[in-house]
This record gives sequence, structure tokens and C-alpha cells, in this order.
Amino acid sequence: MTTEQRRSLQAFQDYIRKTLDPTYILSYMAPWFREGYSGLYEAIESWDFKKIEKLEEYRLLLKRLQPEFKTRIIPTDIISDLSECLINQECEEILQICSTKGMMAGAEKLVECLLRSDKENWPKTLKLALEKERNKFSELWIVEKGIKDVETEDLEDKMETSDIQIFYQEDPECQNLSENSCPPSVSDTNLYSPFKPRNYQLELALPAMKGKNTIICAPTGCGKTFVSLLICEHHLKKFPQGQKGKVVFFANQIPVYEQQKSVFSKYFERHGYRVTGISGATAENVPVEQIVENNDIIILTPQILVNNLKKGTIPSLSIFTLMIFDECHNTSKQHPYNMIMFNYLDQKLGGSSGPLPQVIGLTASVGVGDAKNTDEALDYICKLCASLDASVIATVKHNLEELEQVVYKPQKFFRKVESRISDKFKYIIAQLMRDTESLAKRICKDLENLSQIQNREFGTQKYEQWIVTVQKACMVFQMPDKDEESRICKALFLYTSHLRKYNDALIISEHARMKDALDYLKDFFSNVRAAGFDEIEQDLTQRFEEKLQELESVSRDPSNENPKLEDLCFILQEEYHLNPETITILFVKTRALVDALKNWIEGNPKLSFLKPGILTGRGKTNQNTGMTLPAQKCILDAFKASGDHNILIATSVADEGIDIAQCNLVILYEYVGNVIKMIQTRGRGRARGSKCFLLTSNAGVIEKEQINMYKEKMMNDSILRLQTWDEAVFREKILHIQTHEKFIRDSQEKPKPVPDKENKKLLCRKCKALACYTADVRVIEECHYTVLGDAFKECFVSRPHPKPKQFSSFEKRAKIFCARQNCSHDWGIHVKYKTFEIPVIKIESFVVEDIATGVQTLYSKWKDFHFEKIPFDPAEMSK
Repeated sequence: MTTEQRRSLQAFQDYIRKTLDPTYILSYMAPWFREGYSGLYEAIESWDFKKIEKLEEYRLLLKRLQPEFKTRIIPTDIISDLSECLINQECEEILQICSTKGMMAGAEKLVECLLRSDKENWPKTLKLALEKERNKFSELWIVEKGIKDVETEDLEDKMETSDIQIFYQEDPECQNLSENSCPPSVSDTNLYSPFKPRNYQLELALPAMKGKNTIICAPTGCGKTFVSLLICEHHLKKFPQGQKGKVVFFANQIPVYEQQKSVFSKYFERHGYRVTGISGATAENVPVEQIVENNDIIILTPQILVNNLKKGTIPSLSIFTLMIFDECHNTSKQHPYNMIMFNYLDQKLGGSSGPLPQVIGLTASVGVGDAKNTDEALDYICKLCASLDASVIATVKHNLEELEQVVYKPQKFFRKVESRISDKFKYIIAQLMRDTESLAKRICKDLENLSQIQNREFGTQKYEQWIVTVQKACMVFQMPDKDEESRICKALFLYTSHLRKYNDALIISEHARMKDALDYLKDFFSNVRAAGFDEIEQDLTQRFEEKLQELESVSRDPSNENPKLEDLCFILQEEYHLNPETITILFVKTRALVDALKNWIEGNPKLSFLKPGILTGRGKTNQNTGMTLPAQKCILDAFKASGDHNILIATSVADEGIDIAQCNLVILYEYVGNVIKMIQTRGRGRARGSKCFLLTSNAGVIEKEQINMYKEKMMNDSILRLQTWDEAVFREKILHIQTHEKFIRDSQEKPKPVPDKENKKLLCRKCKALACYTADVRVIEECHYTVLGDAFKECFVSRPHPKPKQFSSFEKRAKIFCARQNCSHDWGIHVKYKTFEIPVIKIESFVVEDIATGVQTLYSKWKDFHFEKIPFDPAEMSK
């Protein structure tokens, strides 16, 4: 259909609606419905529109979030994952609009198509697509039942979802692509040839080779992965004939997991060992227990093991003989590493007869937490050792000279520069932000009450947090008049989305050029114009354009040059003059700054000798696309080998674990973290005579880095003190901490609720008809609920399931609905379980009524309903 035909159809739709009789044309349209609108076809066939009705709340939510959706979504990245929820013509049209009008207009079209979608799974599919692309909009797109819910109320969800938990990080991930480049013996080209470890590597490996639980603390770039290969090989060879070891290596991030799987496979498979890996991306489709059983070395993301220990598919850690934790300083609080070690320590302290695996931790820095002095730092390190059951911290002591020939500690310099004396750009943008806030307050007088964040300042992270909390409050904002509610929420999302862009621009201007900040805003408003451009957007765009000429003038004024950039230019000129072969990593806080500084370098004639490359994380923020893993590898290869780039501008993705070519200049541009981050970023400057500059206009940033340096000294002093302790005394100290921590853990555990043995009624949640009694409910395999007796069979009707499936011992065959006339509420499914044909019900379809008091209660999950749960007994079926 052409655009003109569509406009004509829309103009004359009332005449068409009055003229056509649907009953006459329905049979002719059925084949086409079946192909393009399967959900609508199914509803018309059965005259049951419950599934389509259920989508209405998601349509309302999407309408409410539409302004934010437009600015954050890149349709071309998720359209393939959503193709089953749309018709082919819609997908083609969305891609065409993205190509001709831009991503914001394409996102608007995608919203329009999703609002029309009749596929019952589109809300979940959208959620999964957003999570797959690590798009932050997924935080706002909340699917009621929870896509990653480990408890599956019925087999419907069991077959569609997974219990793999996903951990999110705010911005660029810390990922290790190839940590172990330093020793030539571990590079890909030498993995199959004989090699000789360095003496300091043997020193690090020695305690572990003696069978001791060990934390290996050594600088970035010294080859800790190679040390772990030595330990692993020694461990596997020590078993006598007829016995075998089993090693598990834990990697926090998918890129690290992939890299370590590759390294271990290439190294060990030539010796006849079986190596495999399981990550969150693959665990759903593989039998984890069998894979662990059938392999010698397993590379895992830690949550996989946490989930399988919880479910019992891996009965205990005794199945392993060696566990290696990469970046082991993360073993704290509720991190998956700590959850694994809780299991280990429960087994150790509970007197279990099963053997425990040896534990090895790898890190560049154990950290000191909030310690103020060496004694507190020592306590912190002891707690980490207790968490990992480590009796030794291995550092290089006897072969320091050799280590220093491989990993050079750079000189550190602090550069405090002044900010702009006056900032007309900020003044103009701040006025636009105040005007926008005033417009939002006219729409919603309670705007200030939607967030607890007070004293927010324009151009700060705190202001960004305020925007996030306001938008989340919008999602649950309710009014009696739903049309008015929708109008207000949509307007608030539009205003806050524009405020976010202004806030971003102020941050860019603060650390880069005004021109970069203005270009950022111009690009945003250009996209707004190409999309729907409703009345509010027109007003906001006009307000911006009224100030555009003044902003252009201010940004071009040489007197507004950023002093920080002038100092950065001076450092680069000096260092490259002293050594034209200089290789630099420039660390910045955000991706927007990465782009701004790259543009500044490329446009600065004084820096024409620089060839910048960029390295950012894989996640996505707003419409900014993260780098894919292949793109990251490509940039690193170019940086290391070909000389295509002699300066790499990077976010925190480069500060932990990634193997980067030996650099002799590291610049921290308004970039500071904790002591661990400091050691890791400094560790990027590995070349002889390397330097590290911290450049900032904020004296507090320098003070924080100086505190980090003091904490590093505390850490090293504390480790040296611990290494002088008698090993038996140290083990006793560790055992005391473990016993105390376990007591606290156990005392904090919530007591299991006492099951209510009183019989209760289950009523249909829609029509309140009696369905069954809890006395007739039975539990299958701990999470599926059926009802015994012929009486229940009279209460429901069944229809063939549109997506029959086989799962484990179950075969999903039909859907069951309330049998009461004009109700047909969805109660669950009908399955074949082994040899039995039984219903499986979901608690959210019912109201629980106390027989004695008549009090009614709603539950969304079976685990929240504490009644006496009787296991399913096949013998009862024959009665």
C-alpha cells in the first residue's frame, strides 16, 4: 500500500466501516489473518479475546514510555528479534524509515507497530531483545511476570523462560579480552610449542602447586592466566592412575569467559584433556550436570554454578578438585563468587564428609575497602582470605627484579587545571532546563514529590539520577481518568527526556568543547524533527532554536576554550616530542567524552601526529551504540600490531583485565575510582619509563587519588605483615572469621514460614466461582501444581494448546479455562505427565479464601502462598 493510499484509507475510514459487514468478508480473509495476524485469527476462531485484552496494559505502558523509547532505542539492532511479533511489511517499513528519516523516526514507527501487535509474547520478546543488546530502556520496560523468574508457576512459563540471572553494570563493562600477553609463551602463536615459565611466575604458582588454597596477587600484565595454566596442569597430573581431577575456572564477564575458554582449550586439549565452557548464553540449552561430569576442565560464568547448586543439579562442590576465581577481589557481599564460597564454607564448617576442592584466586589488587589504617586494611584482607578459604597470599618477593623487567611501574603526575572563568554556554542551557522544568510542573504539580533526590544541580550525575527516579514514578502514576493519566505521563517523559539531553550536553561542555556539546544537542533535535514531532516537541524545539544562534556564537568564541583541553594538548605535545614512538591510553568517564575528544584531536592541527582509536563497552546508553566484541578485538589488534593508532581513548572497559599493548603514557582525564581501579588503570602503562598523568579541574579528584595511593601502600604493608605470620596462626584467624561470618549469615536467614494446614478455597479470580480446595492440590517436582478429583474436572474447559511442547517429563497439550459461562478465565494448562493426563494450575488465576473467616487473599506466586503442600503421589491417581 502506498503512502497516498494509506492517507486516503484513513480519511475515508468511517465510510468503509459503515458500509462493510464483517460477517460477509471474514471467511475470505481467514487465510491472510492466519499468516499475518495469528493472534487475532486465534481470537476470532474461538471468540476468546482474553490474550489480546491482556496486552492492553503493555500498550498503555508503551504509550507512556514512547518519548523515552524514541531517544533510547536503535530499531535496526532489535528488529530481527522482534520479527515474529510483527508482520513482514512492518519490519520492512521500519528499516526503510530508519534509512531515510533516522533512528528516532524508525523507533516511533516501531512503537506504532508494537501497539498494533496481536502476538501475546511481544512484551517479553521486547524485554529479551533489550536485555540482549544491553539497552538501558529495559530498566523501564517491566514485564509483570518477570522474564528471569526462577520459580515457574506453570509449565507455560517453564518452557519459555530461564532461571539464569543477569547482572547489569551501569556503563562500560570491565572485560578481559586477552589478559595474558606478557609472556611470549602464552600468546596464541606459541600455545602449541614448548615454553619455559619465568621465575616470578613459578614463585607465584608454588604455594598452589603444594596444594594450598592461595590468592595470587600480582600486577596487571605479568601473566596471571599463564600461572593458572601451570597450576592447573600440575594439579591434573598429580592424580594416580584410576583417579582424575576436575577443574572449574570462573570468569565474571562473557568476553573473559570466551578468552579463557580459548586459552585453556588450546593449551590442554593437545594433552588429551577435555575442556568445555558454559555461560549464561548457552546454559539454557545444555545439560549442565552431564557437561560437568564428562569434562576435565570447565570454564563457567559463576551464576551458572550458583543456579545449579540451588536447584540440586550439581549436588555439591565435591564434584570439583580445583576452583580458580579470576578477579577474585569480587568475592564479597552477594556476588556470585561469594554465593559459591558460602556453599563451600557451609560444607567445610558443617562437618560434611565430602572432599572440598582446592581454591585459587587471581587478582591485581586485593583492595582494602574503607580501611583508615594498616590494622583495618589487614582485617579487610583477612576477610577476603576467609571468604576464599585461602591460607596463603602469593606475591612476587624473591624475583622482583625479573618482574620489574616485564611490568614497569609508571611515574605518576597530578595536573590541577582551572575551569573556565565564565561559562555563558552553561548559563543558556541552564535557563532552557529551568524553562523545561517549569513546563513539566504545569503538567504535574507534584513533580518535586516524584523523587526523593533533593538539591540536584544541572550538569551532574545526581541530576541524571533525579530524571531516572521521576521516569520510574511515572510508570506507576495513576489517575481515575485514564486518558488524562496517559497524557500527563507522556508529557512528563518528553520533558525529562529533553532535560536528560541538556544535562548530557553540560557534562560534555564541562570536560570537552562547547562545540561538541552543541553538536550533541543539534543531532538530538534533528532526530526529534524527523520523528513524530508532536505539540510539546515542537514547543521545546522552538525554544532551543531561539537560543541556537547565541549558542553557536558562544561555542565559536576562542576565549571560551576549555583550559583542560589546552593542558591535555600540552602534555601530548611534550611527550610525543620527547618520544615520537609514544603509545598512549587516554581514560575518560563516558562514551560521549570518548567521541568528543576523538573529534577534538582529529580537528586540532597541533595534534596532527596523533592517530586516535576508541574503545568503549558493549552496553548501550540512549541512542549510543556500544562496541561489539569483534569491534573491540579489532581496535585492540590495530592498537597492538599495525600502528594504525598511537592513542587509544577508552572508558573503564580497558582498565580491568583487557590485554592492551605496552603503553608508555596513561592519562586519566577526570577519571578516578577506588584503589583497585587505580592499580589496574596504572597497570596499562607497562613500557619502560612509562608515565601516568591525572588531569582534573577538581582538587577533590586529586585528593581521592592520593588517598588511593596511600591505601595501596597500606595494602602492600598489610600483605607483607600477613606473610610473616605463622601459617597455623593465620589459618586459625581465618577459621575464626569464617565461623563468625557463618553465625551472622545463619542468624540473618529468615525462618521458614509454618505451613497453614487449614483447608482453603481457590476461587476463580475473575468470576469468583469455586474451583477447588487446597486439600486437593498436589505439588509435582517442587514447582508445578495439579488438582486431584473429578469435581475439579467439571469446573474447567480445555482447548488445544496453540504451542504444544515437550519439556522434561511433561508434554503440554491444552489450555484450561473457567467453565462458567461468560468467564473463560485462563487457569493454566493440561499436560501429559509420564503416563498421567492432568491439569496444571497457576495461582495468579485464583483468589484464596479462608473458609472460617471469608478473608480473601491474592498471590502472584505459589512460593508466597504458605499452605500445606502435599507432593504428587501416582498411587492417589488410581483411587
